[in-house]
Amino acid sequence: MRLISTILVAVCICLAPTVGWCDLSDYRQDFEGLAQGNGDSLANDGWLAFANVFTPTGGYLYGYGPFPAPNGGPAFSGIDVGQGGVEQGLQQLVVYSDYNNGDHANGNLIEANVFQEQMVGATDAGNTWLFEFQAKRGNIDGNTTATAFIKTLDPNNGWALTNLITVDMTDVSDVWRSHLISIYIEPGLAGQILQFGFLNVATNYDGSGIFYDNVSFINLDDQCADDEGSDDDDEQNDVIDKDFSDYLDDRNDGNHRVEFGPNN
Repeated sequence: MRLISTILVAVCICLAPTVGWCDLSDYRQDFEGLAQGNGDSLANDGWLAFANVFTPTGGYLYGYGPFPAPNGGPAFSGIDVGQGGVEQGLQQLVVYSDYNNGDHANGNLIEANVFQEQMVGATDAGNTWLFEFQAKRGNIDGNTTATAFIKTLDPNNGWALTNLITVDMTDVSDVWRSHLISIYIEPGLAGQILQFGFLNVATNYDGSGIFYDNVSFINLDDQCADDEGSDDDDEQNDVIDKDFSDYLDDRNDGNHRVEFGPNN
């Protein structure tokens, strides 16, 4: 059984010296091509759902999933219509709590996760991956919290959480903004599961909805390691820092606010 806990890690930025084939793959979705009336639309696009349940004081009770993310209904996720502007188009993803879980009424905390999942390969080492998305406030209220994340899990070590990099979405604006999280793939992550997506923690049937759109997971370096690396690490770091800064400069304008998860 997979248990999702909280470990914050540093995000490093560096560059692998060789070009090859990556196991991780780019993902882009604006939700315009998914059928809003099809309950399997999100599942068919690879979205998964998982829940953890905690006592009011944070003690772990149980978890369930992963299973295909639903499109609509009282649990986890759906494709909404008409919440966007010109840039977001007609359809958006909305993520919310599992209101089918009766432990809401018992005051327990329901953590609802909606995410994409990929396997990290050995050739992915040395690459920096960016999870970028736009978000707008929905009906989140009460004591509900919300988070966007990249995480890695080690299936060969009891699904131990090896990375959790987050951006707090609890107080997200009711105006669409862009957000960004990055992860550097260390060699030791080969064979582990990488997930990127969104979660909320709610109780007492409080509102929890946040809208997301223009979701992407892309390789900033576009290179894959197939040897032991280079002795010119400092020079390579300078190059990637410049490229990363240029990327951020392009994204930071009047309509986009780039944010990072904690680096401590």
